[in-house]
Amino acid sequence: QAATGTPGHINSMATAAKHFLKHFPLETYRPGDHVCTNDAWMVSGHLNDITIFSPVFYKGAPVAFFACTCHTCDFGGRPLGAEARDVYEEGLAIPIMKYIDAGEPNHILETMIRANVRMPDEVIGDIYAQISANEVGGSKLVQFMEEAGLDSIDPIGEIILERSETAMRNAIREIPDGVYAGEAEADGFDDPIHLALALTVKDGGVHCDFEGTSPQSTWGINVVENYTYAYCAYTVKCAVGAAIPNNEGSFQPVTMSVPEGCILNPRHPAPVGARHILGHFVAAAVFDALARAIPDKV
Repeated sequence: QAATGTPGHINSMATAAKHFLKHFPLETYRPGDHVCTNDAWMVSGHLNDITIFSPVFYKGAPVAFFACTCHTCDFGGRPLGAEARDVYEEGLAIPIMKYIDAGEPNHILETMIRANVRMPDEVIGDIYAQISANEVGGSKLVQFMEEAGLDSIDPIGEIILERSETAMRNAIREIPDGVYAGEAEADGFDDPIHLALALTVKDGGVHCDFEGTSPQSTWGINVVENYTYAYCAYTVKCAVGAAIPNNEGSFQPVTMSVPEGCILNPRHPAPVGARHILGHFVAAAVFDALARAIPDKV
């Protein structure tokens, strides 16, 4: 996974891959497919972010997926901000569906998008740029597999994941086991917002529990669970394992629980357009807790 994007895009996109595969199981993909969604709860927390998920085939079999997330200049609804009172005001929501089906564009979906955004050429152009990015990535992977004489990258992937997880757990074991309290405060709109955290370090793992955090807001500063976890995992990794590659293995040791209905795990259709304004405070709460455990590193 890239180290050049924001955690809210990169880490939440990795979690979203599970949603894509649940909706479209592996056996349903064909060469030339490109699946998309901007579902705030499944990907990166607001409707402006489009995610494209693309299979890679080699010798007739699916061997990998490439995915990318990009913030579009507009996706209908109110201009980007916190003023909306539910997600339906914030733009056009696209459930998980195929933007391109075996090489054939979904013209109905494209027409629907064009009719709902203020800058249709720019938005559609961005989506095709994402599709092209995935296709270039896929072609380079196939080229690598041909040069290396590989029919599958699964054995390599398993080793990478295993080594990354082991390295992360070893780094966490350098933190004394215990429960460490952290918090962050923000002004909010109607009332101040409190993020409460109990961070537990035990046996090479970190668990972040946000019990006691303020309830979800009527304004668009709510942060979906995907985005909250993205910043939890990112912050722990920065503190203890920054040199370890970003992948599912390195994030396995970091778990989280967030009460449903709080501002870090709102119920649909809560407004979420400005989720980044509050979401960045998750890192502050995690660092606050870790500073009590490893002050020399935070």
